[in-house]
Amino acid sequence: MTIQPASLRIAILGSGKGSNAQCIIEAVASGSLDAQVACVLSDVEHAGILDRARRHGIPAEYVSAAPYRTKLAGDAERAYVDALKRYGANVVCLAGFMRIIKHGLLSAFPDRVLNIHPALLPAFPGLDSWKQALAYGAKVTGCTVHFVDAGTDTGPVIVQRAVPVHDDDTPDSLHARIQVEEHKAYPEALRLLAADRLRLEGRRVRVLPAP
Repeated sequence: MTIQPASLRIAILGSGKGSNAQCIIEAVASGSLDAQVACVLSDVEHAGILDRARRHGIPAEYVSAAPYRTKLAGDAERAYVDALKRYGANVVCLAGFMRIIKHGLLSAFPDRVLNIHPALLPAFPGLDSWKQALAYGAKVTGCTVHFVDAGTDTGPVIVQRAVPVHDDDTPDSLHARIQVEEHKAYPEALRLLAADRLRLEGRRVRVLPAP
């Protein structure tokens, strides 16, 4: 199956400070990523990610996800899909969006919803994965950009970057080093998508060589 890039109009969904949103915005601004950031949406009214977007002149909007606490469903899901379509988005990037994505949004943007996870999936899915890696005694962890499916952190892998776990690491120090690699991995995955170099073959994403 070919993942057709069209002209990438990226919507970023986040719940927090937005450091991964910032790296995408900067990649677009520098010309290293051939795309536009169409909008930034958050389920947290005063999230830092909205302030980052506004500083760059990008439409930024709080969209309530009530009454649910951990998922995007029902009327809230429809409100998000409506907003994404209103801004003309054709790719959705989850960047610290702390909700489980359901069928309605996935079917509105088939094979066009991406997420970044701070571990080398399928290892350590779910919350606080760097803490999971430390508790397990892993020697290597990292980050994964993947297509989102109906599971939790189970979608096909696009890009992974490894990070060694040091003997003296704390959760904060390890998370900080993982974030450095996240900020490289997300633009890399989007550049592959923009260049029409991704092929989805079942659960496997094949990356075509550069022309």
